Formats: sequence, structure tokens, C-alpha cells
Amino acid sequence: MDWLQALILGIVQGLTEYLPVSSSGHLEIFKHILGVDLPEDENLQFSVIVHAATVLSTIVVLWPMFARLCKSFFTFKRGYDFDYVCKLLISCVPVGIVGVFFKSYVEDAFQSLLIVGICLCATAGLLYFAHVSDMRAARRGPAMIAANRGRNISWWDSIIIGCAQAVAVLPGLSRSGTTIATGILIGDKRDEVAQFSFLMVIIPILGESLLDIKDMVSSGSTGTETGALALIIGFASAFIVGVGACRWMLNLVKKGKLVWFAVYCAIMGIICILWQ
Repeated sequence: MDWLQALILGIVQGLTEYLPVSSSGHLEIFKHILGVDLPEDENLQFSVIVHAATVLSTIVVLWPMFARLCKSFFTFKRGYDFDYVCKLLISCVPVGIVGVFFKSYVEDAFQSLLIVGICLCATAGLLYFAHVSDMRAARRGPAMIAANRGRNISWWDSIIIGCAQAVAVLPGLSRSGTTIATGILIGDKRDEVAQFSFLMVIIPILGESLLDIKDMVSSGSTGTETGALALIIGFASAFIVGVGACRWMLNLVKKGKLVWFAVYCAIMGIICILWQ
């Protein structure tokens, strides 16, 4: 992989990690477009780097809330923040189960553009239904479509959203799109479910990265196959674009403007199905 390919893939990862269009699906699409065919070790290295970058961008954008939650949790100060962290931890259980028991099946799915296309169409459907839910609320009165429409995330909601995240490990099924749409459909506040969606992914990504690093060490990977320059450029581009995309997406969710991403996902899904 050269530096230009790393730059493009880093930008794609940073942008699509937050926008509801599937980062994994778009990375596979752009790898096909750019002719990038990485060996397993190099693919693993690059994946760890760009995902670490997007985790860091989430922490930077949501730092005031992230710092407050960490302080509350590690000082065992019971209250709203402590319960919120516990809900985040509960939401990670389903995807952890998938990662432990079904990882090989998920990795096989990444080899097929057909699966990517089908899952992109599924993402489009979820986003559309979430939009319809908002429109139905609008008919009940303008106040119902405000950003604070709905309830706070409950314990049960965190489990449901966590299950949605577990299903979204499939390439093409947007994690942010699936979790945010699910939260909206079950009646949670749009702005709160967006923050919850971005925070809940930190633990699974860090856990997966640690497992990938363990695999690299055990396989004797030196960490230099892809090239230091490409890894640095991939990290920097994913981080910088991720910061902007995270802020943009939080604003879009508050305004309820997700239906256009449904159209985009449907078009890209059809293209992938026809292209495969």
C-alpha cells in the first residue's frame, strides 16, 4: 500500500465511521476501486491503526462528557453518569459475544461485495423507517419532532441498541446508522442516542484492537509490512476527518436529516450487487 492509498482509505474510514453508510462496507468498496489487495497481516495492521484513530476522534469531540463519565465510574460515584457508563458496558455485551463465537464467519463475509450490497440496502431500510417514525411524530405536532423528542435511554434500550450493534458487524450494515435508527425507532431522544452510539463503540473497538495486536505478536508480525509512512498517513487522515464527521453527524441527527443517507446506501447497495 502506498501513501496515497493509505490517505484515501484513512479519509474513507474517518468519514464513514460516523456517517450512517458503513465504514467496513466502504473500505471494501474502495479497496476494490484502488486495487488494494493486502496480505492478512498488513490488512490487520492498517485496520488497527485507522480504528484507533476514529476512537481518538470520538474521545476528542465528546471529551467533556467522556471525562465526566470516566470520573463518575472510576470513583464509583453513583448517579446518572455512573448508570450511563453501566448502560454503555451492557450495550457492548452482544457484540462481544459475536466477536468471541462468530468472528470467523464475520470475516468471511468481508470477502463478498454481494453481502456488502445487501447489507447497505438493509441500512437504507433502517434509516428510512427511522425517518418515517419521525414523520409520524411530526403529524402529532411540531413539538414532537424537536431534537429532544422521546425518552432517555433506559437499561432495556441499551440492550436493544447493543444487539443492533452486534448485527452491524456485517460489512455494509452501518454501525452508527443501525444503532441510531434503532434508538429512534424504540422512542429514544435523537441527540442522546447519537452520543450513546458514538460512545458505545469505543470499548468494542479497543477490545478488538487489543486482540488484533495479540494476533500480530503471536504470528510474529513486525508491524512494518505496510510501511510506517502509510500507517502514519492513514492514522492522521482518519483522525482529522473523523473529528469533523463526528461533529457533523451529531448535528445532522439533531436535525433529523438521515433520510438522504438512506437514498445513498440504497444506490451504493444496488451498485455493489450488480458489480459483484
